[in-house]
Amino acid sequence: MKNKLPLLCLIFIILLAAFLRLYKIADYMTFLGDEGRDVLVAKDILQGHFTLLGPRASAGDFFLGPVYYYLIAPWLLLFNYDPVGPAVMVALFGAATVWFTYYVGKKWFNQTTGLLAAALYAFSPLVITYSHSSWNPDVVPFFALLMMFLLYKGFTTQKSDRYFWAVGLLLGILLQLHYLSLFLAVVVAFYTFFAQWIVDKKFKIVLTTKRYLEIFVGFLIGFSPFLAFEARHGFPNIRTIISFIFSDVAGKTPEAHLSYSAIVSDVFFRVFARLVFAFPGIDKIHLLSSLQVQFFSWFTMILAIVALIVLWFVKNKLVVLLTALWLFVSVLLFGFYKKPIYDYYFVILFPLPFLIIANLFSNIFVFGKNKVQRIMAVSFGVLLFLGIVLYNIFWLPFWALPNRQKEQAKMIAEFVISKTDNKLYNFALMSKGNSDQEYRYFLEILHHDPVTIQNTIDDPQRKTVTDQLLIVCEDPQCHPLGYPLFDVAGFGRAEVAGEWKVSVVRVFKLVHYQNKKP
Repeated sequence: MKNKLPLLCLIFIILLAAFLRLYKIADYMTFLGDEGRDVLVAKDILQGHFTLLGPRASAGDFFLGPVYYYLIAPWLLLFNYDPVGPAVMVALFGAATVWFTYYVGKKWFNQTTGLLAAALYAFSPLVITYSHSSWNPDVVPFFALLMMFLLYKGFTTQKSDRYFWAVGLLLGILLQLHYLSLFLAVVVAFYTFFAQWIVDKKFKIVLTTKRYLEIFVGFLIGFSPFLAFEARHGFPNIRTIISFIFSDVAGKTPEAHLSYSAIVSDVFFRVFARLVFAFPGIDKIHLLSSLQVQFFSWFTMILAIVALIVLWFVKNKLVVLLTALWLFVSVLLFGFYKKPIYDYYFVILFPLPFLIIANLFSNIFVFGKNKVQRIMAVSFGVLLFLGIVLYNIFWLPFWALPNRQKEQAKMIAEFVISKTDNKLYNFALMSKGNSDQEYRYFLEILHHDPVTIQNTIDDPQRKTVTDQLLIVCEDPQCHPLGYPLFDVAGFGRAEVAGEWKVSVVRVFKLVHYQNKKP
């Protein structure tokens, strides 16, 4: 029974992690414009309209590769085109990452570290938040951890060529999921160079060059869909990315005035505080007193620094080198990013702080030269660990009411359809920050696609302008007449034929203006 206890603990942790990620997922999942866009493209893929271009990057006017669309398409089909399917896929990836965190922790450190890291990862409110909605960054933690583990394996096995090919392939996939995976490319480059010194006690230029080439070829394969699009269209995204890097757009943001050291220290703190210790974000920080915030901040920093000191004494120097490079190279590179750094940017690091903190706890549990000291150390470690877990449970996202965004978008789309009188119609969304894709998705799968108004160059006879325009308004101030959005202005001079309050939005029906004067 004693030998089976770790396995039983692991099964319990994974089942609990899966529950926390799948619990009422249809009600808690995010389903706005980005998510609507993704399932629209995935639906088109399932209907034979393949693409080599992925989602638009949040940082600039350029696009990612299409790998995420192809990942979610089978899940959309499996759930009969219900958008919850891709969200379930992300949740299962999240549960798989919990298991893989255990596995890596066991291989890099010991079984206790693996179990503790998996448990902390399973309960992290921030991780859970990004594990029950369909979004391309949300699957990055699994692939990032897999890539780092295979990179480590490449230096600990004899037939290592396949591992370096796989590292390059995964890097190509990661770069299609989020451009901040470029940070991981730098980590891979440094580790491949320095790990060679640790293994062979000298630098082998031919072998190291071969490994770089294997990684690069694997990367070209993994990144090939995006490269194919770029080659076919004259490299528009690569040119835009280069222009973005060397432009002064970042200099116009408030973050541009922060010093490099201020950004780095903030990121280092948040990587541990937000992920492992559920330090509240800006929207909830007011729930703590200033004294609590100060205590929490010092507690987090002290524990993180002590954990890194303990990490330094791990006998496997390949693990020490990889974890240190993964953390510090990424954090230092964030210092050059002069725009807002959101929590989801840390997906490239998600499993790492849990492994580092778990290694600290596993060392606390074996600390002491005699029985009394060991009992005191174990008691302290258990109380501290349970305190972190219980505090994380307090901040779980499920204590808030579900947003039900998916059902809300479907209900609004059904209402819009009911007001079309089964005739052709145009559609528009008035919103300060959202796009209309989540509504268009349901309008399409309900077989009432709106007609999209084209500009006068493509449609000189205005055949794409129908006799009615249905508008969903998410803006608190709804004034559809004269609204500058092209989907509204392109309809032409109009008058309001109907207005209804539906859930949290207002729906307007516009028809062409009729001069009723004699």
